[in-house]
Amino acid sequence: MDTVMPHPSSLALLVASLLTGCNASEPNSTESKPTPSDQIHAAEQSLSQLSEEAARAQWIYANFITDDTATLASDVGRAFSEKAVEYASLASTLETAELTPIEQRKRDLLLRALTLPAPVDSDKSQRLAELSTELGGLYGKGRYCITPEQCLSQPQLSSLMATSRDPDLLKEIWTGWREIAKPMRPLFAEQVTLANEGAQALGYQDVGELWRSKYDMAPDAFPVELDRLWGQVEPLYEALHCYVRGELGENYGADVVPQDSPIPAHLLGNMWAQQWGHIYPLVAPDDLPGPGYDLTELLAEHDFDEIKMVRQAEQFFTSLGFEPLPDTFWQRSLFVEPEDRDVVCHASAWNLDNRDDIRIKMCIRRNGEDFKVIHHELGHNIYQRAYKDQPFLFKDSANDGFHEAIGDVISLSITPSYLKQIGLIDQVPPAESDIGLLLRQALDKVAFLPFGLMIDQWRWQVFSGEISADRYNQAWWDLRQKYQGVAAPVARTEADFDPGAKYHVPGSVPYTRYFLAHILQFQMFEALCEEAGYEGPIHRCSLYGSEAAGTKLNRMLEMGLSQPWPQALEVVTGNPEMSGQSLLNYFAPLHQWLDEQNRASGRQCGW
Repeated sequence: MDTVMPHPSSLALLVASLLTGCNASEPNSTESKPTPSDQIHAAEQSLSQLSEEAARAQWIYANFITDDTATLASDVGRAFSEKAVEYASLASTLETAELTPIEQRKRDLLLRALTLPAPVDSDKSQRLAELSTELGGLYGKGRYCITPEQCLSQPQLSSLMATSRDPDLLKEIWTGWREIAKPMRPLFAEQVTLANEGAQALGYQDVGELWRSKYDMAPDAFPVELDRLWGQVEPLYEALHCYVRGELGENYGADVVPQDSPIPAHLLGNMWAQQWGHIYPLVAPDDLPGPGYDLTELLAEHDFDEIKMVRQAEQFFTSLGFEPLPDTFWQRSLFVEPEDRDVVCHASAWNLDNRDDIRIKMCIRRNGEDFKVIHHELGHNIYQRAYKDQPFLFKDSANDGFHEAIGDVISLSITPSYLKQIGLIDQVPPAESDIGLLLRQALDKVAFLPFGLMIDQWRWQVFSGEISADRYNQAWWDLRQKYQGVAAPVARTEADFDPGAKYHVPGSVPYTRYFLAHILQFQMFEALCEEAGYEGPIHRCSLYGSEAAGTKLNRMLEMGLSQPWPQALEVVTGNPEMSGQSLLNYFAPLHQWLDEQNRASGRQCGW
């Protein structure tokens, strides 16, 4: 389906309007001085307009990567960043005693609205915008040529990583993709310096402290909260790691997978070893009853093309009582990777007008993994539309982990009972298949936890200077070994920049949200299953068709960012505190089975 883009003259006018200011009106000498309330309102209205214009320019760039669209996106991004910095500086000077509680919250949000705050100096601000665009372009245009005639994009390479069992080919693909990141290294280092200057002008020590300030708690308290949550779920991850390493050793040999060392990262079925579900056939014992179906094969058998996959995900949300997606969603989204141009294929959900112009941008592959990802991305869109009537500064999730969690709550409902309800399977597999289903699920959900945690641990230390620019790669692999127990399959040096091979690093997307989402989704899912009246093992629950669960969920979604996240969480779960216990409840049968397998095999766990 074609993507609609503005006429070039409209783009020129868009950029011209941004670069001439789009300022809130200034009082003349005869008018009274604006109150703090007036100033917050003016800033909010200005940012609302700017955000829509910036989103449209970024959409065009992400879907048509050229030098011209890069320039437009960079200019618009710089204008938005500079104005957001201006309003953050203004917010820091306002007399808070005159503000209502709602205005006080808006003032606090203005202070921490940016991800990469621009320096006050306009030349530096422009350079920061250029760096962000250039880094995104290097990733989006990245290719690795297996042969001179076979140059593959990241999704195509990832498909090979998922299906190949040739360790030499996997190593080549793994190494080859990371070549695209080497030119990013000096650009990233420069970006860190400029963004830190912008953060310091706003009163933060560095960008990391700014990011950690966005969770309705003191920045120093947030890492403590993360450590608490990781401590709850770490034993389950260690049991899974021990089991998977043992099974891979039996498949590839102990010389390829040493049993007392981290797992080589290229053997886990994923470009970044962040999710391991693709290696399920390698690690599932022959005597373990499997799920009894292959979702990718089922989609093919039932003629699910890219659009039908999205239609089915939409139907899940309408079964909960949500409105269908607007016609513009189908007209303007990107569903299939174009053959005639470079695009950023990383799946993402967009709201371009802060109201109803919701879209996804995704190079869909006809497989089970992307079927789940589509449900996830539509979760973002449903959330965006739910809070559309909030004031602009509250048009966001309760914290960024909530936005990621909502779609995953729905993805957890892609159970055999759901697949039976929509006609993809005839019978729900018996209870003895549950361990196989849980193992397959854990290879994605549990395996991801330490990866979701460590990326920002690395970036926070980079921003603070604890990790200097001459140690980027060594520190990256130190943290990957510490948290994940994985290692690079070939020697890495400081000539490499392996963090840049993961979209969210050159894209400057904070990553702790994904760790939080993997905790929150199970907590919300368990509570919503109870609301739906489900009784039985939590891993067999599906919310499909439960308007009661949808109503409760929507009450939280409509709140947006208007209240601190503990209040939003309490609406769904009855508990204002995040907890990993629901995740442990979900995987409890598997955890017991993993421990039994590891003991029976005499495995020495840890790395």
